[in-house]
Amino acid sequence: MVVDYIILAIYALSMVGIAIYTRKRSGSVDDFLLAGKKGLNGWMTAFAYGTTYFSAVIFIGYAGKFGAQYGLASVWIGIGNAIIGSLFAWLVLAKRTKNMTSRLSAKTMPEFFEKRYGSRRLKLVSAVIIFLFLIPYSASVYNGLSSLFGIVFGVPGWVIMLALAGLTALYLFFGGYFATALSDFIQGIIMLVGVVAMVICFMNHGNVNWDLSKLTSSSELGWFTFSSSNKGLYGNTVSLLSLVFLTSFGVWALPQTIHKYYAVRDKKAITQGMVVSTLFALIIGFGAYFTGALSAFFPETIGVGGDNIIPVMIVKVIPTGLIGVLAVLILSASMSTLSSVSLASASVVAVDIYKGKINPNASDKRVNWTMKILCLVFVAISVVLAMLNEKFQISAIAYLMGLSWGVLAGCFIGPYVLGVLWKKVSRPAVWCSIISSLVLTIALIFIFGYDKNGWACSFGKALQDGINCSPMIGVICMAFSLIITTVVSLFTKAPETAKNAFEEKAVEGI
Repeated sequence: MVVDYIILAIYALSMVGIAIYTRKRSGSVDDFLLAGKKGLNGWMTAFAYGTTYFSAVIFIGYAGKFGAQYGLASVWIGIGNAIIGSLFAWLVLAKRTKNMTSRLSAKTMPEFFEKRYGSRRLKLVSAVIIFLFLIPYSASVYNGLSSLFGIVFGVPGWVIMLALAGLTALYLFFGGYFATALSDFIQGIIMLVGVVAMVICFMNHGNVNWDLSKLTSSSELGWFTFSSSNKGLYGNTVSLLSLVFLTSFGVWALPQTIHKYYAVRDKKAITQGMVVSTLFALIIGFGAYFTGALSAFFPETIGVGGDNIIPVMIVKVIPTGLIGVLAVLILSASMSTLSSVSLASASVVAVDIYKGKINPNASDKRVNWTMKILCLVFVAISVVLAMLNEKFQISAIAYLMGLSWGVLAGCFIGPYVLGVLWKKVSRPAVWCSIISSLVLTIALIFIFGYDKNGWACSFGKALQDGINCSPMIGVICMAFSLIITTVVSLFTKAPETAKNAFEEKAVEGI
């Protein structure tokens, strides 16, 4: 166990070193938010994208819970994340986003909405929504780490939460996006090595009878049959598909992932980023969910709760020394996500609300310092919410993550994705998407209800089969956003600002 603590200490010191090394790289808003005017190369951007995409939520909350529920079929979530959430997302959005945000001089998603659709109110409302609904996602990441360290190391949850918050705040405050991207690159390598080592260790564990027919039999939890639980084939199929769609398409409209396209350097970097991020997602997603499916061989995981399945498996299988590596793996995934979420939230408040509404004449230096301070505030709010969640068991990790992704993607996927593809998208259509998606989310939560442990919906016989509510609500809202944005745009006039967004103005390197 001493070796494991030494590995954790080395990791923590390396993050402090990054903060010191990058302290002079965040002197302006462009430096802090976009890593300078030139942006980042494809490899760093891809790792930043991938490590933001995958956090402790996938390794602790999702892989354990859904690996146990769906068996090998849960791997399709990881494959969907790689193909739809990485490959297709980069193909469709990266170049278009880089071009359009460069033409409009937009640094954040709300600023993009303002300049694309000609509405300051739209910028303000979207900024508030982003800030509020990224908090529960951030809290879910803290809770994932709390589960791991509590079971594996016996460390109280609040201790690891404060340590994680302190490290993340340190390098984010001093180095901004460049520090985040540099740490993401290192953390991404750790994640790749760690997840491969984790799968190998589990598959080579001699005390387990690896009868994989248990996971591939047509009557059990195989690749395409997900009906071994009492939820039935219909409920499990719909639930699994809703998870694939939410986690794969939802990332198309999340501000913390979209931000990576703003800061990519050029066309070559976009191509590199697309290939590397897809391979990264495939390895991480497949490895995480495959490990979760192996929980069928561990009777110790029965009844422990979805958030504790992977930590219990690690304690049983992983030897001393490698436990420290896996702890760093999950810590890396979490810190990279937290820093990106904090940066996205702080930037929308500093740039879009403070500079855009409260003090339009604020200097670049003042806005930059405001953004740094808000990063600390966001980290503090998130960790407090996570501690309250741990104490009072407000919700499960996966539910918090699903709610956050569902609301944000439901509000913005139509206005953003269609907005970079189609000149006709109108301001009324964007307002309809945002307002109606918020109302629809609240309505569906009250109609369907949710069980925080099982996510079982309570409305209608089919839903009583056990369809998971949180991801299904998010998928419904995303589909609704795309439909309502399209329909309203067909009957309303596109804003004059659309001409500037789609003009054939050359963008350097693209």
